[in-house]
Order: sequence, then structure tokens, then C-alpha cells
Amino acid sequence: MSVWISQPPNGEVEAELTRSRSHSGPLSGMRLAVKDNVDVAGLPTTAGCPEFAYRPDDDAPAVAALRAAGAVVVGKTNLDQFATGLVGTRSPYGAVRDSRRPEFISGGSSSGSAVAVASGQADIAVGTDTAGSGRIPAAFQGLAAIKPTIGVISTDGVVPACESYDCVSIFARDLSLANQAMAVMAAGAAGSRRWPADVRLAAPPNPVVAVPRELPELDRQWQTAFHTAVRELTDAGARIVTVDLDPFLAAAKYLYEGALVSERYAAVGEFIDGNPNASFDPVVRRIITAARNIPAHRLVRDRARVQRLRHTAMSSLDGVDALLVPTAPMHPSLQQVATDPVGVNSQLGTYTNFCNLFDMCAVAVPAGVAGEAQFGVTVLARAFDDAVALDVGAMLTNDELREAVWPLAAAESRELIVFGAHLRGGPLAYQLTDLGARFAGEVSTSARYRMAALDGSMPKPAVTRVPDDARGVALRGHRWLLSPAALGGFLSALPAPMQLGKVELSDGSWCTGFGCDATAAASGTDISCYGSWTAAVDAGAVK
Repeated sequence: MSVWISQPPNGEVEAELTRSRSHSGPLSGMRLAVKDNVDVAGLPTTAGCPEFAYRPDDDAPAVAALRAAGAVVVGKTNLDQFATGLVGTRSPYGAVRDSRRPEFISGGSSSGSAVAVASGQADIAVGTDTAGSGRIPAAFQGLAAIKPTIGVISTDGVVPACESYDCVSIFARDLSLANQAMAVMAAGAAGSRRWPADVRLAAPPNPVVAVPRELPELDRQWQTAFHTAVRELTDAGARIVTVDLDPFLAAAKYLYEGALVSERYAAVGEFIDGNPNASFDPVVRRIITAARNIPAHRLVRDRARVQRLRHTAMSSLDGVDALLVPTAPMHPSLQQVATDPVGVNSQLGTYTNFCNLFDMCAVAVPAGVAGEAQFGVTVLARAFDDAVALDVGAMLTNDELREAVWPLAAAESRELIVFGAHLRGGPLAYQLTDLGARFAGEVSTSARYRMAALDGSMPKPAVTRVPDDARGVALRGHRWLLSPAALGGFLSALPAPMQLGKVELSDGSWCTGFGCDATAAASGTDISCYGSWTAAVDAGAVK
């Protein structure tokens, strides 16, 4: 299947895996494949061109983070040369074939990375994604893939394709493992772009998801597969609206057909010009060298056009949490690509090319089959709404995200402990979920508290800390995580006599939580003996 370009000696890999399994890193014992435009110390980086090869002394930060967490590199994977293509056939190392149907393409440009995971040769794989290279092969190989917001994961040590739009991505067999690997990269390989203070850390319980009003390039079987995915998302609780995809599709064409392709020439064009006898894929050479003489005014003009289209497109998503699209419109055979390499590649990018141009994040997940082909969908969201996209993706796959969503590894967050109407499922929980708060489990306080029920149109629990010589109890509540700005906004709207302060938990830690003015609490009915607001309500102690 032409998956690998280079690999360490097998004995070396096995020894490293044995050492890794004896440690407790979050990725211990995981086999890691790395796309060969991303540096791994000691292994050549070719970007799919033998003559371009160099041997780096250091790992790319993204790779270094994964290795520090226990992952073991098992090889560098084949790709569309210089990450230029969505097909996986544009490589002098051979075409990477589909893992199930070898007469079909694997998808690219991160072709080898995806097939390494799909064929069981790796557990996780690093890819890159500029125009869909981390999503198209995920769809064809039945994998989960995460393409983060541009700039939040370092692209140092990555051979650029279009540097303004390049992202490091991750492939895994399920969304939970992809999330875990991305968390490691977010924590250990942060990029130049910082998370905003008002970042949303979760999708709302019933997210509003837009779907295209029309589905260009899809035949009947593929349209049926997409509509099935939409029904499954609806059944999981999403609210579906339709949106006109025309401005998205118009922008997508600029990535290859406009002046933006000049960034590809800026990356490797001089190397191509200076090495006329090198092993260049003819399609890749033609695409990149055609951008040699694009004037600067055309690049400025096309970027302005993309920005106008972005404004129109994103305005159509006002009030929408995410956009769901087919990842690819069809799965072509090797013969189809050979017959029309540019046309087929362009068609494959219908639902992917606009993503990075519009500064969106993406989560690609498998969604059944379309005929004999594996079918996938992509959840797209605004920049920094990566947690929202991940949650909506999990609604489709039924993945239980065993670890916290990966943006929490890098974005600043605050804890809030609640005891009453803001409990998960409570009547005021929406005040937190509307702010993008994420439920983080049940907690118990130290045995230093009392709880009283305050009368009113909506009864409230008044939680107070008792003096050292007074008798207190442990109270059960819920922990939420939210952004600093969200917590500040929540506090500013908090009505008296409720207040936020430090609450001591059973493990001795202190977190921000709900409390109450002591005078007001004294006027309520003591319900401390029930240990929680929920238990008191269930027992009829709260009227």
C-alpha cells in the first residue's frame, strides 16, 4: 500500500515500545505514525520528494509532545508530494491505496498516516491539513480526525504547504483517542495563537447545527448517507437548520484556482526551479510552478474576496453552533484520478477547501457507508470553538470522551461548584451552558458546611461555612468548568443574597463555589441532614 517512506529498525521500535509500556504517560505503548513533512529527529524528512530530504536533529514540537507522553514513532508516512493534493497518489514513493478496496484511492495528502491507522500498523498518526488533507483520508478510511483552529498547535518543524493556513492534525480509530492525543499536543506544543478569555468549553445540550440546503457533487447514495447522519444527530438532541453553502463553495475555489496558491510556490517553488531533474510529481510541479509569476496585487485582491465571502458565510451561521457537511462528495478509484487528476482532486475539496480560509476548526468522524464506500461527515465550527465541534462529533459517534476535551489542556478555565438550580439538569443550568460551561462531575465538600432552603418563586439552597466549633456536614454538588470571562459575566449577574466564594472540597482543595449571605441563610429551613439539594427535593423537604 506504499504507506511508509522510512522506519526505524524494527528491534529499536520494539525495545522503545517495551520501555514505554512500563511508564504511565497518557499515550504509553501507543504506536505513532508521522506524515513525512513533519520532523522526527534522526529520520529523514522528504515531504514526498527524495531529493528534498534532510535529517533533522530535533522533533517537531507536536511530535515531541506525543513522544513525551509515551507514544513511539514507528515510521514516517507517504503523502501527496509537498502536501499538495487530496488523493494520495501524487508521490514518487507510490500511490497509497485504500485499506479496504485497493483499487480506490486512500485520500490525501495525509494518505499514509490515515492508512497506517486504518490497517492497524499505528494507533495514532500525525497529519497536516491545509485544504482537507487531515479530513478526506479520515473519511475514506473510517477514522476520526481532528483539525484544530489555525495556530493553536505549533507548526514548527513542518514543511509548509500554504503557511497561513497549515495545521497539524491527528488520526485515530475513535474520537476519544484522537481527543486524548490532541490534548497532549495542545499542552506540549502550543502554537503562536492564544485562546480567548471567553472561549466556549462545551457545546450546549441541544446544539443548533446547520446543514447545507443543497448537496452539490453527491449522488443519491451519498446524499442518503448524509441525511441518515443528520437524522442521527437530530435523535441525539441537536436542532437542525439549513444554510446556503454558496459563499463557502465560492471561497473554496480560491485555495487552488486563485492567487492564494502563490503560498505553495513561496514554500518550495525555488527548490523545484533549482532541481529540474528531481523526482517531482508532474501534477504537483505544474500546480506549484504555475504560481511563480502571480503578481502581489492579485494575492491582495483574492484575500480580500475571501474575507468578503467569509463575512457573508459566517453571518449565515449567526445563532448556529456548528455546521455539518459531508467530508467528501465521492470516493474515486485510482483509474478515475489517473484520468482526471486535477478535476477529481478539485471535486474532493468541495466541502473541505473553505475551512481554513474561513478560520474554522473541524472534527471528521465516520458515518456509515455510501454503497460500498465508507462515508464520513465533518463538524465545522468557528475559530476556538474546538470543544463545541468535538462535542457535536461525539453525538454522532456515541464516543464517551474519557478525558476532558482537548482545548482544556491549553485554554484557561475556571471551576465553579454549584449546589442547587445550577446542578446539571437543573432549571438554571442553561445559564452556565449558554456561556459554554462544561460539566465536570460530582463533588463533595469537606464536613464544614450547612445548607438551608430559601423560599421564593424558585427555592434556592443557602450554603454557609460553619465556625470551627460548630457542627457541619459534607454537601454534594456539581463542578462546572468555564472560561474566565464567562465566570465574570456569571458573577456580575448573580442576584443577592447569593454570592461566589471559596469552597473547601473533601480532598482539601479550594474552588470557587456558591455561598450565601449568613443573615439570609438563617431565615431559611435547614436541610443539611439530606446532604444535597437533590436529596432534599426528592424527600419533599423543599417546597
